Amino acid sequence: MNEKHSKFLIPGIIVVGMVLRLPFTSIPPILGSIAKSQHVSVGQLGLLTTIPLIAFAAFSSLAPKTAQKFGLERAFALMLGLMIIGSIIRVINTPLLYIGTLLIGIGIAHLNVLLPSVIRTYFPMRIGPMTSLFTFSMMLATAFGASMAAPITAVTNWHIFIIMLTIALCLALIIWLPNEIFAKKHIEKKTLEKHAIRTTEKINVWKNKYAWLLLFFCGMQSAMFYVLMAWGPTMAVQSGLSPTIAGIFSGLNSLIGLPFALVIPTIIARLTRKQRQILMSIISLTGVIGYLLLLYPSGTFSYWLVVNLLIGISTSGLFPYLLTTFSLKTSGPSQTAQISGMVQTGGYLIAALGPALFGYAFSWFNSWTPQIVVILILFILMIIAMVIVERKDKIL
Repeated sequence: MNEKHSKFLIPGIIVVGMVLRLPFTSIPPILGSIAKSQHVSVGQLGLLTTIPLIAFAAFSSLAPKTAQKFGLERAFALMLGLMIIGSIIRVINTPLLYIGTLLIGIGIAHLNVLLPSVIRTYFPMRIGPMTSLFTFSMMLATAFGASMAAPITAVTNWHIFIIMLTIALCLALIIWLPNEIFAKKHIEKKTLEKHAIRTTEKINVWKNKYAWLLLFFCGMQSAMFYVLMAWGPTMAVQSGLSPTIAGIFSGLNSLIGLPFALVIPTIIARLTRKQRQILMSIISLTGVIGYLLLLYPSGTFSYWLVVNLLIGISTSGLFPYLLTTFSLKTSGPSQTAQISGMVQTGGYLIAALGPALFGYAFSWFNSWTPQIVVILILFILMIIAMVIVERKDKIL
């Protein structure tokens, strides 16, 4: 373990985890208020939830190069600064609302990729617990932000809520900055870190078949979550559930993720490859059963509770597993950053396209059945991809 790191590193990892989703996942509950204030339709603002995913797909592969140029600590500080700028300009006007969201997405795309590298660099023997720490903080902040957005906006306005989010980002940067200052003062440590990212090995991760399998796994586990988030309430209302009750399940999925975020990475890090294959196959099949139930819709609360619990349990286990795998399946921080960037680039492209294609298919077939069948087949292939990846101790 690398013992020479700032005492602010672990608090920094926690606060970075907290802002990995908060700046944009807390916006959907207040889209109505923003639309009314800006004199636009809610539909026009729907892009605000898609822009970050597009940014993840477009900029994740650039994160390792950013770390090469500036070093890990400074790259984090720069991206947090970019997110602060993006967040605050959202209150100015509608065009800057979109531009600011894009800047936030670019910042998060880098942090998504580089955070596993930080853990791989400084905590190679504590990958599971440290991954648990930041995934739990991320999901806790996401659930809190989504639940508090509407009440805060109701008693103030959406501008105040955005300002509060910006203050949270500023606090995250303040807590992280001592790590960057520490890196400057410790030249030897800084050199080691840069070597960890600036490897001389000529590795083309895009030619690695196991990386492609992990990319597919990333995309499909994301699609499992985002398709339900985007179209679950619509399907529930169409089956006879009230819109109010249907909306409750979005928050439920965030809460389901908390205990899984806390324990899955630690468990995964301790299991053998065979044990990981079995555990993650069971968790994946839980989501498959949830989507199978969608083929037989019912307008009862208990039915939609079971569907959301099954899919929520699955996605809550698959995402922390993926983040842990970036570190476990690579031989060093450089490889972790490379495979994390490549996998998240393609994975989030699938995640961005998945809900759009799923909804477009309904307008084509006037039914949810064909696309549910297709996505079920893809989920089975996702499980097979995971099993193949787990046959290898290291893939890069």
